[in-house]
Amino acid sequence: MDEEYDVIVLGTGLKECILSGLLSVDGLKVLHMDRNDYYGGESTSLNLVQLWKRFKGNDKPPENLGSSKEYNVDMVPKFMMANGALVRVLIHTSVTKYLNFKAVDGSFVYNKGKIYKVPATDVEALKSTLMGLFEKRRARKFFIYVQDYEEDDPKSHEGLDLHKVTTKEVISKYGLDDNTIDFIGHALALHRDDTYLNEPAIDTVKRMKLYADSLARFQGGSPYIYPLYGLAELPQGFARLSAVYGGTYMLAKPECKVEFDENGKAYGVTSEGETAKGKKIVCDPSYLPDKVKKVGKVARAICIMSHPIPNTNDSHSVQIILPQKQLGRKSDMYVFCCSYTHNVAPKGKYIAFVSTEAETDNPQTELKPGMDLLGPVDETFFDIYDRYEPMNNHEEDNCFISTSYDATTHFESTVDDVISIYKKITGKEPDLSVDLSAASAAAEDN
Repeated sequence: MDEEYDVIVLGTGLKECILSGLLSVDGLKVLHMDRNDYYGGESTSLNLVQLWKRFKGNDKPPENLGSSKEYNVDMVPKFMMANGALVRVLIHTSVTKYLNFKAVDGSFVYNKGKIYKVPATDVEALKSTLMGLFEKRRARKFFIYVQDYEEDDPKSHEGLDLHKVTTKEVISKYGLDDNTIDFIGHALALHRDDTYLNEPAIDTVKRMKLYADSLARFQGGSPYIYPLYGLAELPQGFARLSAVYGGTYMLAKPECKVEFDENGKAYGVTSEGETAKGKKIVCDPSYLPDKVKKVGKVARAICIMSHPIPNTNDSHSVQIILPQKQLGRKSDMYVFCCSYTHNVAPKGKYIAFVSTEAETDNPQTELKPGMDLLGPVDETFFDIYDRYEPMNNHEEDNCFISTSYDATTHFESTVDDVISIYKKITGKEPDLSVDLSAASAAAEDN
């Protein structure tokens, strides 16, 4: 461990692994360490016995739940947008060759106590039962505007400069009602609260286009894909990638203490009496607790079930977004469900997650609107964890710290954090102009 590295990465969570992969591909010399003896950190994946141990304190799950090793329960489950930034990163780094994807069956939104398929195109808007007849026509016109919008073609702008006008102004031009705005903003554009309404509309239009393009990609019921065997495959894929580029991975390294010089700049990491020198340190909040602040907490329920979620057309994998306004809350609630068809549970079993930014200390009560959608469950585990953000200045201490995972069940905010850290480290944007078809073959095979 006496060598000097360009970057030392601590923790093998998804964010740290993606960064380690991107930096290795750029030709930087990377050392990647984790105090745990398993990959994934907070975003690890557990079998049934491990799940039982963690939440019930013993290792004897009931036999009727099936074989423990057939469970791959992701602790931070998130679907990937088929054309989204994470898939582009996976292709750019060639990690796609270590993974098999399968399309996700359904994408739904909660409205007035019921769930509806999210309409994403002008054709779907006309068919949707979410809106009345006249509202459908208005929504259709708005969807056509978004589909035809090209940033470099002023003719498609209809006189609106989307970098200047707010989302609210664009939507009001089409006369859409609050319910429609709710599902467009939260279930299509995937905003987590309503601040986007007063921000430039370009971001929302781009997000809607990404959703529609991803949906068209596999002709399935949703724009999302998910790896077979779950997300645990990702950190391992990046570890293999790193090795190809000469990076070094070390698991089960106790302590992993970041060393600082007299000016407060990090210069290395010590474990078991040896110090590896590194110009920059990348880590999750748990490795530098003095440099992060608590900004919130996530409440979640993990449920094992023997049936698909009702009213989702028997979808074996599905995301349901419950917009904050529908629940009288400050933040959205998310339902994620996956099953044996993605090899994350034994045949006939489904894993559902309900998650939200906690606004109270009682997850059972708070998660009820999402739990009520699931139907009968075989087993439920409730959990609350704190969310941290860095408060250091990386220019002063050479430390680049990721934020904790949020309550969303899709990857968009996670990748934003990764790209922002990458830019701080390298001073440039990652090259994500890739041939997207490189990730599609596997998704269609299954």
